[in-house]
Amino acid sequence: MTKYETILQEAAELSVVDRMQLIEDLWESVPEGKLPSLSTDWQDEIRRRSAAFDAGGVTVTPWSEIKANALRRLDLEDSQQ
Repeated sequence: MTKYETILQEAAELSVVDRMQLIEDLWESVPEGKLPSLSTDWQDEIRRRSAAFDAGGVTVTPWSEIKANALRRLDLEDSQQ
């Protein structure tokens, strides 16, 4: 088993909250300017979404609110089991 596979297997055993925190921490650990190039399809999608946002056709929700709602839903689901 590779080191990556071992880490992935161990991460899968964490609670959902801890996995979400791990994802956030890993993302924050990527140095600026070190992200791989995006495919043309992704670049087109980003342009499309940016144009929709600039035109006022999109309602945005801050990440902090999305994360809080997800964690709240997880707590509710856990308490119902």
